[in-house]
Amino acid sequence: MKNFKELNVWKKSHQLTLKIYQTASTFPREEMYGLTSQIRRACASVPTNIAEGCGRNSDAELARFLEISMGSASELEYLLLLTRELNLINEPDYSKLADEVIEVKRMLASFIKKLRADR
Repeated sequence: MKNFKELNVWKKSHQLTLKIYQTASTFPREEMYGLTSQIRRACASVPTNIAEGCGRNSDAELARFLEISMGSASELEYLLLLTRELNLINEPDYSKLADEVIEVKRMLASFIKKLRADR
């Protein structure tokens, strides 16, 4: 069992989740149960699954939860693109957030690869 709060990928994805929640709070009220909810759930799923995987008994199980986190990060990457194209966020904010998502995905890929190599 690992302490998720010590993992850099968890720290980075947690900080990104806080930023996404702040950004989504500016979305139009009519998106509250649509895009606002969807982007928040996708983003929060990344650090949540990292934490859950750390509570499992094996590196194989952790790797499986990291893969789920990767899927959520890809979903978030698309939802950010959608919010940009719907003009819900400006280009500089989109670019910064998208870069952070890509960084989290790279960190997840590296961690998954390391866990698989150690088996």
